[in-house]
Amino acid sequence: MRKIALEEHFTTPELAGKYVARPTQSDTLFADIERRLADFDELRLEMMDRAGIDLMVLSVTTPGVQGVRDTAEAIRLARSANDFLAREVQKRPSRYAGFAHLAMQDAGAAAAELERAVRELGFRGALVNGQTNGHYLDEDQYAPFWERVQELDVPVYLHPGSMADSPAMFANRPELGGPIWAWTAETAAHALRLVFGGTFTRFPGAKVILGHMGETLPFLLWRLDSRREFDLGETLAPDARPSAIIRRNIAVTTSGVCDAAPLVAALQALGDDNVMFSVDYPYEDPEVASRFIETAPISEETRAKVCHGNAERLLRL
Repeated sequence: MRKIALEEHFTTPELAGKYVARPTQSDTLFADIERRLADFDELRLEMMDRAGIDLMVLSVTTPGVQGVRDTAEAIRLARSANDFLAREVQKRPSRYAGFAHLAMQDAGAAAAELERAVRELGFRGALVNGQTNGHYLDEDQYAPFWERVQELDVPVYLHPGSMADSPAMFANRPELGGPIWAWTAETAAHALRLVFGGTFTRFPGAKVILGHMGETLPFLLWRLDSRREFDLGETLAPDARPSAIIRRNIAVTTSGVCDAAPLVAALQALGDDNVMFSVDYPYEDPEVASRFIETAPISEETRAKVCHGNAERLLRL
């Protein structure tokens, strides 16, 4: 079955090293990740062919420019990364597409770069690697950005990044501070800030994508509704409940979760129009991800939506 993968990463010579997170203690594994992040011509295509992946939508790996302190430098590096990716996509437009890399240090500049990337470079949306210098996307300063997102009608993939600070709960437990748990908690909280902060009320046409089977949110919808009503002391209208906002404005991918139980649960929670296949290459194995989605206990109609149909519709591929 045709497969499109949406959370697939690369880096550029300028970003490599300094702005690439290291999510493993293994020198051997990280060395392989680094060479795969920089490759477009051999390792990546070979793995795609072995796994039966027709198209990868590529994005800068975390943290990218979300880890840059200087605003002007972040803007320059983001634009350079987008130009770099556009050249690679142009070489193989049937195998690669792109998500824009954006300097969220400046909301206006990010909006302008998103428009350039979509209208001139042909990108399919943007991917943002979490918070930027302690700022989250529900803040008022990002209204011009969300206005442009809605106008362009493209999704924003909210991808994990490092925490802005280090809570005591992670003290002396560094293994919890990355993709094992902290990145999930950070990204889920970031998405909930958008839900509870009114971003999707102000910009109802905005669409966000979460990886890793939704960063646990699909499994918490009932409790989110229950505790929000308890918090307010009132009954919310059905379309104002957190679950309704999440179903309306957030889609998820299977990246990094090759397990049938959460897949079935996510489909039941969000509907089969809101779940899409992804790998999280090169941090996960595309062959493992492909075998998982091809053998998952779901109908063939749903499998086609998850593997390619939903991505084709949402990204207009």
